[in-house]
Amino acid sequence: MIGPSHPDKDFPYWLILLGGLIAWMFYQVWTNDLYTQVIGTLSKGVRITVMVTLIGFAMASAAGLLLAVMSLSRSLILRQIARFYIEVVRGIPIIVLLLYVAFVVAPALVAALNWLLEPLGAALWRTRDFPLLWRATLALAIGYSAFIAEVFRAGIQSVDAGQIEAAEALGLNRWQRFRHIVFPQAIRTILPPLGNDFVAMVKDSSLVSVLGVSDITQLGKITAAGNFRYFETYNIVALIYLTLTVTLSLGLRRLEQRMRNKPQ
Repeated sequence: MIGPSHPDKDFPYWLILLGGLIAWMFYQVWTNDLYTQVIGTLSKGVRITVMVTLIGFAMASAAGLLLAVMSLSRSLILRQIARFYIEVVRGIPIIVLLLYVAFVVAPALVAALNWLLEPLGAALWRTRDFPLLWRATLALAIGYSAFIAEVFRAGIQSVDAGQIEAAEALGLNRWQRFRHIVFPQAIRTILPPLGNDFVAMVKDSSLVSVLGVSDITQLGKITAAGNFRYFETYNIVALIYLTLTVTLSLGLRRLEQRMRNKPQ
């Protein structure tokens, strides 16, 4: 018979096992010259991975919040535009979206920008390039904005409508209602899935390697192709991603628990 469980109170045996595995890998790094050489090379890609994730997630969150507000708007046109965008983007795999943005959308944006600037005599500002790093970041932002929009929408709709009506009766305008009533309560619902999307973007940032961006995965492929030591190289690649994602997951879980225990 299955009784009530308390997952949050379980002793983290899995964390001890995982910590031991990571500690063993770090021991190999410090005692094995090959591992040390590989991690020295791959560490250069950590900056790119972190930058792509942070900038892409910030852009996706801003766009997602805007889409959520549009989907809850009183305007039928705004609601339909938001729903069209969300359904289309969510239906396209991230890697396909990455290639489409890099080789279709980005060149079109460059051509449109040049077309707009040319009549203004801005020849000096004419550009023919859109760096692949920014193409990849834009693609990740577009892809995740649709998922984050649904997170924001669900969080906003979870707030009791009676509280919003009471705030409206007290004379608060829409921005004041959102700032003081809706958002402080919605963030408790929004934070866990939003954190999951952030961790997922860290992992999906590895897809930018298909464009030749020098992130962790791309440098790992180049290193393995040069030294033919695939086992050691991809062990380090996995270790770096695992360290990033586990650290983020534990930090977000702690933040979630603090917000859950915070008085209303």
